[in-house]
Amino acid sequence: MPDSESSDLFDDPEAHPDKSRGSSSARSPLADRLRPRSLEAVVGQEHLTGPGGLLRRVCETGQIPSIIFWGPPGTGKTTLARLLASIPGYRWATFSAVLSGVAEIRAVVKSAKHTFDIKGVRTLLFVDEIHRFNKAQQDAFLPHVEEGTIVLVGATTENPSFKVNDALLSRVHVLVLKSLEPEHLETLMNRALEDSEGGLGEAGLEFDEETRSAVLVLCGGDGRQLFNLLETLAETVVADDLGRRRVTPEHLERVRDRVPLRGDRAGEEHFNLISALQKSIRGSDPDAALYWLVRLLEGGEDPLYVARRLVRTASEDVGLADPQALSQAMAAVHAIQFIGYPEGVLALAQVAVYLCLAPKSNRLESAYQAALEDVREKGSLPVPLHLCNAPTRLMDQLGYGKGYKYPHAFPGSWVSEVYRPEAIQGRRYYQPGSLGMEPRLWDRYVERLREAARLQGEDATRGAEGGTPGDRPSKG
Repeated sequence: MPDSESSDLFDDPEAHPDKSRGSSSARSPLADRLRPRSLEAVVGQEHLTGPGGLLRRVCETGQIPSIIFWGPPGTGKTTLARLLASIPGYRWATFSAVLSGVAEIRAVVKSAKHTFDIKGVRTLLFVDEIHRFNKAQQDAFLPHVEEGTIVLVGATTENPSFKVNDALLSRVHVLVLKSLEPEHLETLMNRALEDSEGGLGEAGLEFDEETRSAVLVLCGGDGRQLFNLLETLAETVVADDLGRRRVTPEHLERVRDRVPLRGDRAGEEHFNLISALQKSIRGSDPDAALYWLVRLLEGGEDPLYVARRLVRTASEDVGLADPQALSQAMAAVHAIQFIGYPEGVLALAQVAVYLCLAPKSNRLESAYQAALEDVREKGSLPVPLHLCNAPTRLMDQLGYGKGYKYPHAFPGSWVSEVYRPEAIQGRRYYQPGSLGMEPRLWDRYVERLREAARLQGEDATRGAEGGTPGDRPSKG
């Protein structure tokens, strides 16, 4: 028998996850009562469970590799793990990545070795939310996964490449689950409404086509949310005078707040949504930008974080093509700080649409990256002495500031001068675009330098530092 210190981590070695599930009481959640008991009953993941799918092959051969199921909530990750444990020669065990440490890992491994040596039964260790594994836990499990002492099966909604180290990732198969399509959700809905034993067949809920479609959309590809919503409706919808329990749009409106939008402020979906917002703005699609903005805010994102991203977008994707873009974005920041959420969301919507409608230029981003490349490649080049201040007598004697030409002392407040280290003389970082205000700002700059040069008898095409401010903006 397993040691007492580890026995609480495991189900009965002779037990089967399906057996305990088959006897689920009426108090169990609907999602648990209707959990599929075969691969054929799993919907929406045919690329894994259908002919030629990896899980189908695993069930046929009886050899289970270590696996991480990665996918959105309510798509069947735990169900698939339990189905794997029904394969003869394996026992089901669970491990908490949050509550357990290295000592518990040692107990798990010891018990797994004991069970295999005595009964020839391997341990399938299921870790839900495996992205919560810390480095010590991952390192401690690694050799035992590699040796096959345990078969590690994890489930996560987070991208494993961000959360699981490369050594462990290289020893597991990462299987991606897809969000459930409306037809998959409808299959699950029909099962729930027709099953009188474990489902809601006795509840007698009725849906017209419009309301049924609204339910499927509201669940957003999440089967568990669908079951939870149906269970809530079964508890709250009262029969009419004719004894019918008809679900109406009003019923859905009352429970809508119980169905959260998918959006993890600390996970991959957070980055996916903000990326979609910025790319929609860059692509000048105001409707798409508004959609992703609402998804972010309704999913619980911090409005100030969204405002900061819009400020970045104003400079990165609009820039000097419309200098007012940055002012608009900063105004949204102040609006959020001043009136808060939700009153401030319209300010965010305003700037998102403004940025979409604005002409686009990435020339500031390109210029900054070009300058950054020189800084990293050429190191800390010294500041030319004539540009340095000389606050002490010694510095003055050493030539700090000697020969500096003060632009305001010259006609037009400009004078030909060298402002860069010699190693980057002649480098052009900023290349103006041809849209919006950018070419006009450049032309104004060029005319100012030309006029100053004319007044001083200088070559107007030289410009500052021997550059060519007389060049027309490049196209693109």
